[in-house]
Amino acid sequence: MVKARMENLTIRYGKHTVVQNFSLDVYEGEILGIVGPSGCGKTTIMRALGGFINADEGEIYINDTLVYSVKKRVNRPPESRKLGIVFQDYAVWPHLSVWDNVMYPLKKQRVPREQSRKMVKTALEQVRMTGYEKHMPSQLSGGQQQRVAIARALTSSSDLILMDEPITNLDAKLREGMLDEIRMLQKRLKTTIVYITHDQEAALHLCDRVVIMDQKGKICQMGSDEEIIQRPADQFVFSFIGASNFIPVIEKSGRYYLWEAKEDLCYSNTLPQGYHRGARNMMGIRPLDIVFDDTSPVRAVISQAVFLGSMFVYFVSLGGRELRLHRSTLDSLDGREYSEGDQVGLRFINEKYYQAENAGVSI
Repeated sequence: MVKARMENLTIRYGKHTVVQNFSLDVYEGEILGIVGPSGCGKTTIMRALGGFINADEGEIYINDTLVYSVKKRVNRPPESRKLGIVFQDYAVWPHLSVWDNVMYPLKKQRVPREQSRKMVKTALEQVRMTGYEKHMPSQLSGGQQQRVAIARALTSSSDLILMDEPITNLDAKLREGMLDEIRMLQKRLKTTIVYITHDQEAALHLCDRVVIMDQKGKICQMGSDEEIIQRPADQFVFSFIGASNFIPVIEKSGRYYLWEAKEDLCYSNTLPQGYHRGARNMMGIRPLDIVFDDTSPVRAVISQAVFLGSMFVYFVSLGGRELRLHRSTLDSLDGREYSEGDQVGLRFINEKYYQAENAGVSI
């Protein structure tokens, strides 16, 4: 079942078009992540869905009810769209206690007193903030303030919640913990969440489906984390999700070279899978898919080696360019150690190929 639908939304700020003909369905019971670079329009879309700004064109439905349409002159205010909203800066009222902050939406909706008290109590229990009812926001940590913001969203609606960069202001450890809490909360309540972020790792960690937007506000790909990581739709998606290397390659007399037709940069004597014949190609490859191989004719020099606990990160110099390579700590148990200044052979696996002309890349 579709919980929310945006059809052909076009939103402009003055002469600048932020998104054009944007359409998206949000399904009941899912966490849908909308991810893209800063300025791509993802927060604008959330604000339009929530009723805080008006689209210039298009329609919005929530639970099959039309809540916005320019042509049909429909524009329901935010409080009547039955949405819970969590903002990046928490937006908790500094002069109100935790209890009163969570109670606020219910007062606006004029929910009967006894019913509203039960709803606040339940919301605080859901986010593990029981016992903090009389605390003021200034007495809480950032993580606790964010829990209050989520509890307040739950009293607005446990049916559909919009979250706009909700963990950006937390430190790394709290961010990871909050993602787990959001997921567990969603599973318990069966709520639907639209999660807006520029943090692709957070989206992949949390969301059932991820929508990737480019700088022009266009949807480049939509799917599960596995689909997006293993089958990126284009070079933009490949580069945006996770660390990546891009290497110009050329074909000459049935052999395939990195950058220039030099013998020491020939990496394959057979047609690589996915290579575009008759076009300039750009190889996209993840750092984990470049492996050390003493038998490879492609030789490089380690310029920097960094140990990060679970993996080693190497930067290698190859043909005047620098590539990033990851090697898991488990792989390093083979007894071979690599240090800065070592000459190594490189082998490429699971690489993707894109036509360089389409990517606007100069070889």
